[in-house]
Amino acid sequence: MSTEQLLEFKEIIRSRSQSEQRKPDRETRKLLFYLFTSTRGGLTRLRIIMLLLEKPFNTHQLSQELDLDYKAVQHHMKVLEKNNMVSKVGEKYGAVYHLSNFLEINISALDEAIDKLDRKMNHKKVYI
Repeated sequence: MSTEQLLEFKEIIRSRSQSEQRKPDRETRKLLFYLFTSTRGGLTRLRIIMLLLEKPFNTHQLSQELDLDYKAVQHHMKVLEKNNMVSKVGEKYGAVYHLSNFLEINISALDEAIDKLDRKMNHKKVYI
């Protein structure tokens, strides 16, 4: 994922959070930072959230859109569902995922997480 994509994601998030100027609490910010910046799959989870902003998808559709293995997407969806980022409608293979109310209310905190992820991706380590 490139810096351009992150900037595009930020614009989408900002346009959705313009109407709600609610500041997220500290625990919510920590959760979002952990899920999207502190773990190895954070970038993939962010890509999933960006797709779900547009419309609901099932796991198979997400795996095709992201060009990822079905099992990998399934794992990320379990993590997102466990942390109340997405909601599932249906059972098993046909289950459709959409953004949870919790994430939609706290979408502005995702903007901060994208900033942190951008800094992390562009940070160059210097060893002496």
